[in-house]
Amino acid sequence: MRRSLIAAGLVGVSSGAYGFGYQPFSGPAVTRYALTLPGWPPGLRVKIAVLADLHVGAPLVTANRVAHIVDTTNALAPDMVLLLGDYGPMSRLVRTPYRPAEIAGILGGLRAPLGSFCIAGNHDWWEDAEAVARRGGEPEWLRGMRLAGIRPLQNAAVRLPQGFWIAGVDSQIAFAWNRGADDLPGTLAQVTDNAPVILMAHEPDIFARTPDRVALTLCGHTHGGQVRILGYSPRVPSRYGNRYAYGLVQEGSRRLIVSGGLGTSRIPVRFGVPPEIVEITLI
Repeated sequence: MRRSLIAAGLVGVSSGAYGFGYQPFSGPAVTRYALTLPGWPPGLRVKIAVLADLHVGAPLVTANRVAHIVDTTNALAPDMVLLLGDYGPMSRLVRTPYRPAEIAGILGGLRAPLGSFCIAGNHDWWEDAEAVARRGGEPEWLRGMRLAGIRPLQNAAVRLPQGFWIAGVDSQIAFAWNRGADDLPGTLAQVTDNAPVILMAHEPDIFARTPDRVALTLCGHTHGGQVRILGYSPRVPSRYGNRYAYGLVQEGSRRLIVSGGLGTSRIPVRFGVPPEIVEITLI
């Protein structure tokens, strides 16, 4: 009995050390998906790199780590890079957060011939008291991204000459847990033809009300629960629980990919869901 308790204690300690001391700082891993979307232009091959939830702030994710993430992303030779929000720390454990312009300048080093696009996450609003108070406008993080050459999409859609749309909606909980800055109908109203639509949305709950018109939805926010054991996350910041916690989800003809993200929020732990860059090849 005593040996069993000691063994269990050692497992607990080693698991905790792994979850707090190693996995949050590992990688990042590259998680790959290959998809053919309804209506996708024949013969067109596009590689998309997705970065989500950096939560940059020393000592959790440093400026040097961001530079390493940029280098790793560029080494994948993506055609397009999509950033899904939550760039700052929003954690009591972070005492020396970076200014948005400093980190945006590093992210401006991302290289992709079809461009880099970004949206805001809930933390990007919550960290900008002025933007929240005015209930709109451009949060400081998005302003920094724009000045660094990364195009923000705030409830906006852009058609690429290659024959598909990139759309982005704002955070669904920008101002409160039940009050967002998102406008999905207004965003999709800007789509003027039948070309496939790829939607960027920070929180995956929007997928439950995304119409069939959207071929692929890309989200972050959940971090895969930060702790994931045998495909199950004990705690997921979603009203749908594990339904949209992580990975590829298909409902009818619609597809959702939820990134596990790169940083941590509030509690600096990852277990079973390492930091990741998502690589999506559309063929």
